[in-house]
Amino acid sequence: MAMPLALAALVGVGLGRWAPSGLFEAWSLCLLFLVARGEWRAVALGAVIAFAASQVLLAQGAVLPDGLLRADLALEGRIESVEKEGRLSRLMVRVDACRPWDSARLPCDSLRRVRLSYFEAPEIEPGERWAMTVRLRPPAGFANPGTFDYGAWLWREGIQATGYVRSEPAAERLAAAPTSLRQRALGYLDERQLSPQTRRWLAALTLGASERLGRDDWDLLNASGTTHLVVISGLHVGLVATFVLLASRALARLVVPRRWRMAVWPWWLSGVAAVGYAWLAGLQPPAMRAMIMTLVGLWVASGRHAPGPWQAWWLALGLVVLLDPLSAWRPGLWLSFLAVALLILIWQGRPRPRGVSGWGWGLVRTQLLLAPLMAAAVLLAFARLAPAAPLVNLVAVPLVSLLLVPLGLLGWLLAPLPYLGDWCWWLFEYAARLLVGLLELAVERLPLWWPSPEQVLPLALMLGLVALLWALPGLTKALRLGAALLLMPAMLGLTAPLPEPGVLRVRVQDVGQGQLIELSSANYRLLYDSGPSFASGFAPLSSLWPAGQHFEEVMVSHGDLDHAGGVAVLAAEHTVGRFLAPPGEAIGVSFESCRRGQAWQRDGVAYRVLWPPEETEQLSSNDRSCVLEVTAGSDRLLITGDVGREIERMFLLDVELPVTLLVAGHHGSHTSSGPQLVQWVMPRHVIYSVARHSAFGHPHDEVVRRFRRAGSCQWSTALDGAVTFWLGREEQVSLHAERDMRWRRGSVEGRCHAVESRQ
Repeated sequence: MAMPLALAALVGVGLGRWAPSGLFEAWSLCLLFLVARGEWRAVALGAVIAFAASQVLLAQGAVLPDGLLRADLALEGRIESVEKEGRLSRLMVRVDACRPWDSARLPCDSLRRVRLSYFEAPEIEPGERWAMTVRLRPPAGFANPGTFDYGAWLWREGIQATGYVRSEPAAERLAAAPTSLRQRALGYLDERQLSPQTRRWLAALTLGASERLGRDDWDLLNASGTTHLVVISGLHVGLVATFVLLASRALARLVVPRRWRMAVWPWWLSGVAAVGYAWLAGLQPPAMRAMIMTLVGLWVASGRHAPGPWQAWWLALGLVVLLDPLSAWRPGLWLSFLAVALLILIWQGRPRPRGVSGWGWGLVRTQLLLAPLMAAAVLLAFARLAPAAPLVNLVAVPLVSLLLVPLGLLGWLLAPLPYLGDWCWWLFEYAARLLVGLLELAVERLPLWWPSPEQVLPLALMLGLVALLWALPGLTKALRLGAALLLMPAMLGLTAPLPEPGVLRVRVQDVGQGQLIELSSANYRLLYDSGPSFASGFAPLSSLWPAGQHFEEVMVSHGDLDHAGGVAVLAAEHTVGRFLAPPGEAIGVSFESCRRGQAWQRDGVAYRVLWPPEETEQLSSNDRSCVLEVTAGSDRLLITGDVGREIERMFLLDVELPVTLLVAGHHGSHTSSGPQLVQWVMPRHVIYSVARHSAFGHPHDEVVRRFRRAGSCQWSTALDGAVTFWLGREEQVSLHAERDMRWRRGSVEGRCHAVESRQ
């Protein structure tokens, strides 16, 4: 029943996530039919499907309704974690009670977990209970190609709303944090005279407190492909269980020398140690997953009525998904189970190694075979590749598993004894420095690589195929070597596809309440605006590309923060040929003025500035925005910045027709996109660069109706995410929206006119 259990749990979470119409009725009829036939195993599997689906449906039903946007809510809850970013604190809160201050509003008592920003927060510790007034919004994130999906992360972490804590009325601490062994251990660690790096790594490696690692630590681990070493995983829980098992069996051999092999209590004691260590580490999803896999692994290794390796694999998968249905969307779950599946393939049916050299070669071979499959899985999950990972892990895995983790745990075990625990941690500190130095050297020589979105899938498939060729038993060495030699040049030859000459790719990025448009042709990249920056200091531009990009031109329409907020990131992390901005603006870097009449060509694509004029002193910042017209073949793009209706009429007759794509002025505000502009250009497509759940109400309903009457196809980054257009091709304009909205496909007028005003 192991495989059916796992499949039933996965079917349940899938049905709960997508919830087709008639789901409950169809399931009830099937269950009645199975009961009538006496198929009790099938009934049990039906119950598993129902349980998993209900948990997912309950999680979906707890998401904050749109009717509570911008409403003051009285919330009570327990603090799960605190992350400090300068003057801003980010809180994860387990909700105990919630009610709107306005009793006429919808209830919010179904909320379970929220993520809050708290500006200039008082001292807050995990475990405390607080009462606070908050404003929330449904969970959402930016949707851009090849970037971190924050909305998906919120979903799989079971977070039903995000928002901020109001300063009035002031938040109130209701109860102090209860005493926990983990918190006491972290407090004890803070009192030791150790370097900050040692304390961070000790907390992460032995207590699962990965939140103590800084951004620099995570960047180093990601770039070297060793993130799995510092998250409490099967490696750590397995080491604890193995150590306790070996010590217990050694004790059994002394106590009952004739029957020690048959003793059951060492296996039970090892299982208890695995559970205790996972609990000490906070029993977060990675630790719980590692605990279940370790317990099932102990059962298999004991040989007492135990399942086979593949039965155990399916059993562990089914239990993990059943206990935590949302884990099916966590990449870590599939990375773990893919790694274990490959280990079974590698070791099952092969003779047991003998001696130190045999075991050494076996472990090296295992790591080399794991590397391509793990690289493929990381590519699919995170769209990045650490070239140093295969070689680094050959040294880092034994260094962590045989030295760092044992020394860290031994230090805790010997902590009550004077000097012995500190001596272990002193050795841990030197070993940690050695590991960090190794990782830094590897990353310096082989830095993290971010392939283009088009390269990710084919490269991942080829890496996975290489792993299977060498892991599957029964294949000849000639076949393995020949296929690998054929795949290697294919992988090295993968390049990002470039637009053909005369073709322009226009990508309006999803950056919230702001604007960032990337224009790229075969050998030319131009950015129009750089997106916003927020009070926390985060600029969405920093999440779009890895450092080291090159842009020939960056045109900043004007100096407002929602258009020029990312300029500092561009100047610090990327190479820019020149900045263009209206005269009289301040964008934080030196720039050349964009003026009416400027024109240039690149790759067969023509660029022309329609506004501002020479004299701009009398104009407001919005009205001196750079207006850009781009012509690619028979298609034309028009970007008007934030200019108002009066200014639109001043350059209207300079616009060449027809206009294929218009980026709506001022995010679709009623102050722009006047009737004269809309009736004159009548764009085939119009796109609004706006924020999801924005308080500004963009686009304005009057503007939406105006473009609708003109027959324009309307798009919105708030709904569609980043939208990419290809202009200059002979065939009809092709486009792709990062969020494929189902209601767009089913609308009366096809994919057009689905945008609604948010006022």
